[in-house]
Amino acid sequence: MEMDERMIGEELARTVAALRKLRAPLLPGEMDLHRLIEERLTEEGIPFNHEARLQPGCRIDFLCGGVGIETKRGRPERGKILRQLQRYAGCEPVDALILVTERTVLLPDRIGGKPLRTVCLNRLWGIAL
Repeated sequence: MEMDERMIGEELARTVAALRKLRAPLLPGEMDLHRLIEERLTEEGIPFNHEARLQPGCRIDFLCGGVGIETKRGRPERGKILRQLQRYAGCEPVDALILVTERTVLLPDRIGGKPLRTVCLNRLWGIAL
């Protein structure tokens, strides 16, 4: 069952605000970034499932209610990440998406009809590039 637009917007805004508080040093691995995100979500009181199974053969890094979070180190290849996010957007549990990256990648505001936000760590205070 899909959430109404207002509820989706509030849940998305709360999750994005929490992730924008990340202060990430240069991280050796993606799982290190996952650990920082887990800590941030926990501190903000946002419940989540890590490595959430959306459908057979399709897992997203985090699912916070209806908000899916995917993480990518470095600068992800735009076409590849768009295809991946499109697949996630087509899954029933996902009402909105957030991509957390170390470097900027330009993406649309919606994908598969669902809101998409990007949190770029190199724009936040504290990342060492």
